[in-house]
Amino acid sequence: MWEPVLATDWGAPSTAALKRIKDARATQFWDKERLLSHALGEHDRKSIVWDSVSVYAAGASWDQSPPAAHYMDGPVDMVIDSTKAAIAQTLKAR
Repeated sequence: MWEPVLATDWGAPSTAALKRIKDARATQFWDKERLLSHALGEHDRKSIVWDSVSVYAAGASWDQSPPAAHYMDGPVDMVIDSTKAAIAQTLKAR
């Protein structure tokens, strides 16, 4: 999910930025209004949810609000190993 957070985030990501994620299973979206951030708890500028990763159980359903995440942390580049462990643990619990 891409969203405007920094002063330079004045528009949707460029094709070059989108190419950073090469996995064909990934789908990227531009969230101009930061709707996901608001759903995850944003209530002011200091609480914007960005540069984070969340792991949910298989089949988790997002109805009126997101389900509880099994794991959520960030910034993304600092939590790669713990994210991989959370994914493995979540898959094992299936």
